[in-house]
Amino acid sequence: MIEVNDLCFSRNDGDNKLNILNQLDLSVPAAQHLALLGDSGSGKTTFLHLLAGLLQADSGFVSVNNQELSLLSEKELTLYRRKIGLIFQHYQLLDCLTVKQNILFQHKLNFPKKAADELDHLVNELGLQNKLDSLPHQLSGGEQQRVGIARALLNKPQIIFADEPTGNLDRKRSHQVVKLLTELCSVRKINLVMVTHSHQLTDYFDQVKVLRDGRFE
Repeated sequence: MIEVNDLCFSRNDGDNKLNILNQLDLSVPAAQHLALLGDSGSGKTTFLHLLAGLLQADSGFVSVNNQELSLLSEKELTLYRRKIGLIFQHYQLLDCLTVKQNILFQHKLNFPKKAADELDHLVNELGLQNKLDSLPHQLSGGEQQRVGIARALLNKPQIIFADEPTGNLDRKRSHQVVKLLTELCSVRKINLVMVTHSHQLTDYFDQVKVLRDGRFE
């Protein structure tokens, strides 16, 4: 589960301090799915990066699965990041690797001696069984994003953070990808936090929050 209390974050803009997030509070129960809406520049991605341990808050705290991130050492934060799933707008696939190699990449880093026993099942669920030997540039945008989903799920995370995963997809493919992602997370009882611009996609989520001027509406 996720608990956020009185979270603040700012950055320096020349000689000025620019407040990005102001005293945010949030609670997401275990296995629930949260959609995070907001205009460009509202702080959505910054908030997601704080939850993922990629940024350090100015004040307040973030607790994920009973780990308060501000209390973790750099080594502990690295281990934390390896246990979560990350899905990106721009897919972040390695061009020189096949689909299968891309899906297995993170798993092999985390579990070098452990077989990826869910690989075949995930590949079939995501409709990638005929694409395993393809390179990323040979795939459509929707197929590339499904590879990113498979890579994240194969790691068996307790939580997945998705940053505008449908940003490069058309409306039909966006709904297909989000429906598939939320269903897969529900079956596996995985927390999901997804940043999106689309109000239409929020129908697939248990909870919706809107960020405006650094605060939740």
